[in-house]
Amino acid sequence: MAIEAELKARVREPERLVAGLSAWAGAAGRAEVYRDVYFDRPGGELTAGGAELRVRTVTGEAGARTVLTYKGAAVDEVSGSKPETETAVADPVALRAILRGSGLVETVAFEKRCRNWELLLDGRPLLATVVEVPELAGVFLEVETPADDEAELPSALAAVRLALRRLGVADADLTTELYTDAVARARSRVRRGAQSSLRGPTAGSGSDGSR
Repeated sequence: MAIEAELKARVREPERLVAGLSAWAGAAGRAEVYRDVYFDRPGGELTAGGAELRVRTVTGEAGARTVLTYKGAAVDEVSGSKPETETAVADPVALRAILRGSGLVETVAFEKRCRNWELLLDGRPLLATVVEVPELAGVFLEVETPADDEAELPSALAAVRLALRRLGVADADLTTELYTDAVARARSRVRRGAQSSLRGPTAGSGSDGSR
């Protein structure tokens, strides 16, 4: 199974980064919206084991396409890079029905607003993606390249790190936080805030000096 050698970073200066990517690629980048839906067993065994099963629908100027992706547990702790297998899907509605009928459950769904650049570094193809998730603060950069196996992973990750340095991304800005975890936490905070608002002020919280 091929490995997706990938590093992800928080972006401090999005406009400068986009300009750098466009200059490198010689193009303005491909704008696309990803609609990601994740599935798991009812007991959460896939997530607990570090695996992911995702249905992604990509919409852009070229139309819409859907891809089913399975990612195994990370084989590199520092980067979080995972073995990955994916296939195109002709009928996403039927696919979701098959997954649910197989006993899997939808765990989280969210949108990513992306701009993609295809790059070359010393002959190695790279994909750089600037990402915004409406539910999360900030902008993210993902840079990835395929590795045939774990033996090739170190050199693949070295190329990704070199690309990040060329783009002015510091090691301190790297993160392995998953979007699924970040979105789940953001939604939990929203729910807690809504519940707190519904409860209103607690007894004795007035300004009359009572205790």
